[in-house]
Amino acid sequence: MAKGTSANAGRGVDHELAAGSRAHYEDATYYTSTYKKRIDDVQYYVTLAEKHGGPVLEYGVGNGRIALAMARHGVTVTGVDHSEAMLADLRTRLADEAIEVQRRVTVKQGDMRTLALRKRFPMVFCPFNTALHLYTRDDAERFFARVRSHMDPGGRFVMDLSVPQPEDLSRDPNRAYHAPRFRHPTTGEVVRYWEYFDYDRVRQILFVSMMFEPVSDASKGWSTPLAHRQYFPREWEALLHYNGFEIEKVEGDFHGGPLDRTSDTMVWHTRLRRGFKP
Repeated sequence: MAKGTSANAGRGVDHELAAGSRAHYEDATYYTSTYKKRIDDVQYYVTLAEKHGGPVLEYGVGNGRIALAMARHGVTVTGVDHSEAMLADLRTRLADEAIEVQRRVTVKQGDMRTLALRKRFPMVFCPFNTALHLYTRDDAERFFARVRSHMDPGGRFVMDLSVPQPEDLSRDPNRAYHAPRFRHPTTGEVVRYWEYFDYDRVRQILFVSMMFEPVSDASKGWSTPLAHRQYFPREWEALLHYNGFEIEKVEGDFHGGPLDRTSDTMVWHTRLRRGFKP
């Protein structure tokens, strides 16, 4: 999914973070092709939505990878995203769906830290690393305040984040990590592809530069930045606690497995904590 913040927070734009929070979601065709095999989380959230019932609020709805699947299963979804490109693609995809599916999906463009929908939901989802675009504690607290305002008193808030991987955080920022060349789904050209990883240990942000170079003309190459805040499990647990959420369970994959030292994903199931006062 495309994500929900602008990396601004009203204190002047950090252009590096702004680019890292947006660029990866500007090409919906490439995004769709890249994640087309990622289906375990889709089934996971569809099952949750069917079990608990809608309507559902999804942060980072993107071009509807999860939302459309939920709508096809009879669940009403409101999707929030900051990327106009991804939402435009979602609207195009939605137009090809059955009328009853179209009626179940509402999209809102905006910053997930500030957008107020004036509506409450029994289920709020924040899937596929959307929260990794909350780069500071202030970002996280503002987002959690919005989530609380959009939850029914007995509602549930479920999100998944990647677990920081030491091998990624310790990579040489000057070393290129190459992958096999492929035909780019947007341009139709065969491209060489490699990545650079640069971890800011103070801000706990992993910057990834994705490099594309057409085989036919290297001078037409381009790069796409991506910036992900690295939240460690106990750190995320504390943020949830001090922002009014009670943790019901944490899973280490989309099949109900435990969160342990081998996990690369953490899935948090929470509800509002009684008596919490911001």
